[in-house]
Amino acid sequence: MSGGMRAVSQRVFGGPEVLEVIETERPVPGPGEVLVRVHAAGVNPADWKRRSGLLGRPGEPPFVLGLDLSGVVEAVGGQVTRFRPGDAVFAAVLPPRGTYSEYVAVPEEFLAFVPPGLDHLHAAALPTAALAAWQPLVKIAGVQAGQRVLIHAAAGGIGHLAVQIAKSRGAHVIGTARQDKHDFLRGLGADELIDYTTVDFEEVARDIDVVLDPISGAYGPRSLATLTPQGVLLDIRGTGPDRTAMRERAAELGLRYAEFGFTPSGSDLQEIGELVARGGLKVVVDQALPLEGAGKAHELSATGRVKGKIVLAVR
Repeated sequence: MSGGMRAVSQRVFGGPEVLEVIETERPVPGPGEVLVRVHAAGVNPADWKRRSGLLGRPGEPPFVLGLDLSGVVEAVGGQVTRFRPGDAVFAAVLPPRGTYSEYVAVPEEFLAFVPPGLDHLHAAALPTAALAAWQPLVKIAGVQAGQRVLIHAAAGGIGHLAVQIAKSRGAHVIGTARQDKHDFLRGLGADELIDYTTVDFEEVARDIDVVLDPISGAYGPRSLATLTPQGVLLDIRGTGPDRTAMRERAAELGLRYAEFGFTPSGSDLQEIGELVARGGLKVVVDQALPLEGAGKAHELSATGRVKGKIVLAVR
């Protein structure tokens, strides 16, 4: 298969202005790969951090950004058994693949079927954020009924999903967020909310079993102070200050401390999709912009004030 496609690329590291829509070659699926015609691409903080060179520069420009996609199978490579042309699918991918484009070749094991009733805009908002919440809460911490879970940045892309995932497992959920986001979070099931701009969360959050922290920095040692003796701090920011002192402090206190980076997984996404289908999880799309609006999407994401997710409508 051959042909062209539109994609968002950049020739240098820099601000949002370096992003441009280009014409490039359509990928060809190799063995074990699925060619997806992208309908929507999720926007994540990792995207603008990579654009600006803040992620350790995993490869030099030019490249195509984007981790999340939802779309329709266009073609399959050899050895693909689960998917066929016409299937609605969603996935998280890793560089050098990029989802700000009309077509992406995706490893079969990264893909899952879009949950019934979910449109492509909302499906594209799920993968990275949902995996970054699901995998540490479920697979590392094993959150269960009766536990107290503290979620920082609870109204953000990861946070608003983490609130619901923890609630679906029977936990008592406490979130930190600005006051104007509290009604939104109550609607998602949060039991208690702390306005971090007026209250030091460590002064009021007590007997916490699990902390999910996408902020890191000073939030780490402050979060340790809230934990029960068997508690675990899940640091999911992925980039930022050296964590050596945090690991040592957690060890001194006899607490679990886990640095976590999500792993693309179609099987995990399928479980997440089942939760969506049961009505136990909904993703909120703050704004949907066209491919040409990728720079604006990055500006919005970088403010840290987005409620839910931003998505690019590709087709």
